[in-house]
Amino acid sequence: MARKTNGQGREWGRRKVLKGAAGFVGAAVGSGVIGAPMIWAQNNKNIVLRQCGTGVSAFNEIAEKAKADLGFTLQMTALDSDAVVQRVVTQPNSFDIGDIEYWMVKKVFPAKTLQAMDTKKIKYFDKIVPIFTTGKLKPDSVIAQGTAPSTVGFVEGKESTTFAKAPTQWFTMIPTIYNADTLGIRPDLVGRPITQWKDILDPKFKGKTSILNVPSIGIMDAAMICESAGIMKYADKGNMTKAEIDKTIEFLIKTKKEGQFRAFWKTFDESVNLMASGEVVIQSMWSPAVAAVRSKGIPCVYQPLKEGYRAWGGGLALAKHLSGSQLDAAYDYINWYMSGWVGAFLNRQGYYSAVLDTAKANMSADEWGFWMEGKPAQKDIMSPQGKLMEKAGTVRDGGSFYDRMGAVSCWNAVMDEDRYMVQKWNQFIAA
Repeated sequence: MARKTNGQGREWGRRKVLKGAAGFVGAAVGSGVIGAPMIWAQNNKNIVLRQCGTGVSAFNEIAEKAKADLGFTLQMTALDSDAVVQRVVTQPNSFDIGDIEYWMVKKVFPAKTLQAMDTKKIKYFDKIVPIFTTGKLKPDSVIAQGTAPSTVGFVEGKESTTFAKAPTQWFTMIPTIYNADTLGIRPDLVGRPITQWKDILDPKFKGKTSILNVPSIGIMDAAMICESAGIMKYADKGNMTKAEIDKTIEFLIKTKKEGQFRAFWKTFDESVNLMASGEVVIQSMWSPAVAAVRSKGIPCVYQPLKEGYRAWGGGLALAKHLSGSQLDAAYDYINWYMSGWVGAFLNRQGYYSAVLDTAKANMSADEWGFWMEGKPAQKDIMSPQGKLMEKAGTVRDGGSFYDRMGAVSCWNAVMDEDRYMVQKWNQFIAA
């Protein structure tokens, strides 16, 4: 949302990723859910919590609100995905809270540098979207391929690093932000309906397509394209065999040499510029990037596709060394994070929050209707910073929360053959 570089988390138009210290002590009494004031711990003035992560949810406004409500110093550091994994595994005393993604959990939790969370201390645990607990959005949902959050969400015991096959009292991390990704298109330039992932291969778009050059995400987009085009069927797109990786990369190299791709982008800005300029008319994209193109007055659609979406999710994990008042403060922070203000803030970016009830209480009926229920906006939809995101009458691309998250085909993943996959991906980029 190594998936996203810092660009994934950018709030288009105005996004300041926090690098280094971003919060200073501020004593306050916080108000949580609208209509249900909450008094947070006020004995935290001398406590410092250091948070490191990929930057997807490292918004200045969240740091400032936490400072005001919780009364302790919060320092946020934004790193790229590989650097986050490396720090959590090799520098466990350099952070207190890891803002990490679910695919990373497979890499970092076995290193024993994080501690499992006691679900009994999580105030809103029972209200977390069940994707993260049972794995199913609805009782009849099928768990998608890849590293589904529920598969790495629990461990067998307080000191265990073995992932549990069903919910236990011990949670690996608290989900905070997630989304369903698809292809972005220029409807004014593609000249025909786009309905499937394979449409990116149409010869009509030769030299006008792009996919993402971050191996762990790009390979998943490639797999969605390959299955859609009938090139191959994977046993599990999120955990390919070496033979499946080889065939996927062979297809990508062939397609590249035929000139189908215009570029392979790595940053948020690159994807926006490619689409806004018209150099590319169909490509891998992130939701805020589509909004950034539209903010320039240029048509751009985040296109729902027959085969579904590729999803990602992130959350907050606790460092192993936390104890005493620091650990208490960390639980305060997590419970505050889920109490509604942050959830509403993230929903207004086009992401999704982990506890829907509290977020809803902090949004207007029109905002909730647009972002979560697939209803036409009654008024112009604004970002938290006051920028126009969508005009009145617009319906969110892909529709409601249940339409989008209910159509997830795979999650970003760490494969057993991850190292081999990255080597092969780099061969494709260099070809």
